[in-house]
Amino acid sequence: MENISLSSNTYLPLFSIDPDTIFLTLINTLLIVLAYFFFLHKPVSEMFENRKEAVKVELDEATAAKDAALASEKEYKALLANSKAEANKIIASATSKAREWEEDIIAEAKQDAVAIRQKADEEIERERKRAVNEIKNQITEIVVMAAAAVAEKEINANDNAALIDGFLVSVGE
Repeated sequence: MENISLSSNTYLPLFSIDPDTIFLTLINTLLIVLAYFFFLHKPVSEMFENRKEAVKVELDEATAAKDAALASEKEYKALLANSKAEANKIIASATSKAREWEEDIIAEAKQDAVAIRQKADEEIERERKRAVNEIKNQITEIVVMAAAAVAEKEINANDNAALIDGFLVSVGE
């Protein structure tokens, strides 16, 4: 080993084993350990227990919060699925009602069209009958006039042709 010199004559060893120093060091350590057990062990143990309990409570609260969140998520998903199903039901119902309304409107329009056509056919038939009656009346008047003209005159072939031409001219007007 190497010796350290403090002065020119004296050398101290770098390492030395002194029983008195070892004994005093052990007594000091024992006193520190006893002081710890008498004064600090109980408060430190209580602090650690309190901290342990606080951590346990926080973990329990976190677990409860996680379980509540999962339950809320399940409830939300169930509500979402129910609302989607109900929305689909409402859409189907609205579509069905719209189709019924469409069919009702088309049927009503067809009935209206048939009624309008019947009225138009009846009006046309009335107008045709009126026109035929008017033509019959005119023809009757013309025949009466022609008969009156024939009765007034003696008819020969030229007179007959002139009478027919006159009759045709008055029918044409």
